[in-house]
Amino acid sequence: MKKVLFIDRDGTLVIEPPVDYQLDSFEKLEFYPKVFRNLQFIREKLDFEFVMVTNQDGLGTDSFPEDTFWPVHNLVMKTFANEGITFDEVCIDRSFPEDNAPTRKPRTGMLTKYLNNPEYDLAGSFVIGDRYTDVQLAQNLGCKAILLQPDKSSLIEIDRGENKSQSLKDVCALATTDWNRVAEFLFAGERKAEVKRTTKETDIYISMDLDGSGKTNIATGLGFFDHMLEQIGKHGGIDLTIQVKGDLQVDEHHTIEDTALALGECLKKALGDKRGIERYGYSLPMDDCLCQVALDFGGRPWLVWDTEFHREKVGDMPTEMFLHFFKSLSDTALMNLNIKAEGTNEHHKIEGIFKALARSLKMAVRRDIYRYEIPSSKGCL
Repeated sequence: MKKVLFIDRDGTLVIEPPVDYQLDSFEKLEFYPKVFRNLQFIREKLDFEFVMVTNQDGLGTDSFPEDTFWPVHNLVMKTFANEGITFDEVCIDRSFPEDNAPTRKPRTGMLTKYLNNPEYDLAGSFVIGDRYTDVQLAQNLGCKAILLQPDKSSLIEIDRGENKSQSLKDVCALATTDWNRVAEFLFAGERKAEVKRTTKETDIYISMDLDGSGKTNIATGLGFFDHMLEQIGKHGGIDLTIQVKGDLQVDEHHTIEDTALALGECLKKALGDKRGIERYGYSLPMDDCLCQVALDFGGRPWLVWDTEFHREKVGDMPTEMFLHFFKSLSDTALMNLNIKAEGTNEHHKIEGIFKALARSLKMAVRRDIYRYEIPSSKGCL
């Protein structure tokens, strides 16, 4: 079955002109950053058909004469073609918003040939655009959307005013302003994982998105431990949810150890075959402390721990459990960890270690689809 990328033009392929939103002169023409390299890569490496879908308000009327539209549009199309990017179909709606035309996005009147057509896999297709109406078009087509915005916040208000079984936020598979990220997502997929671990001592749920924005939702029952785990998400750019119910009436040991084991397992699961990742990471000073965390996702667990603590607890977390946490994390993530910290303030020391771990993770999991290979001479990790 064929898959399709339904691609908006203004605000997606070219920068949408401010004020009148009409690309009606060569002086207004500016291509979206990084669009050529990445669309050419998608065209060459993947099997999507390309369909341009664009609303051009009042095209052909006095407010938007044809002779101001076509010269610039034709140059846009020729420039893309010169870069190896051709479109299988170009759909242009000329109506005004108040016309409520069935052909105007987010309505599907221009795209009826793709609907209920057994030749097309709409569930595996995407709409790419910069407006919420592009996400609505995806919803109406039965596919997913990639929104060229920093986040999905603009969709939440729209969802509140609609009564549909599937929210726009759920339809939107990715929100980003970076075409590098769009190409990476389409080519290599998401790096999300979740792990549930239940024993007689703990009940743990962890989910993560390695390509997130650092959003965290942490609750372990130990305030200082929550604060440390939040550093991994925030400074690693990882969306991280950790929910733990442990036998804290006994002590903190099982809660901390089992969280580390589940977190390492989730990391390993999210990384998949590790194709294209940097593999190594290191970092970080914090006030009076120098904290260094070097790591390698080489497939073998090992911990080197070179730091000492001179207090029994920091917050509600026993300092003897710090080493145990990182050993357990290393074991299930199958990574080398080399940790060293120097300083006088115990709080700063351990927080610096967690922040250094986060920055090291961010560096090590960075993925390059243009060098999409296993980072090992052995051919596997």
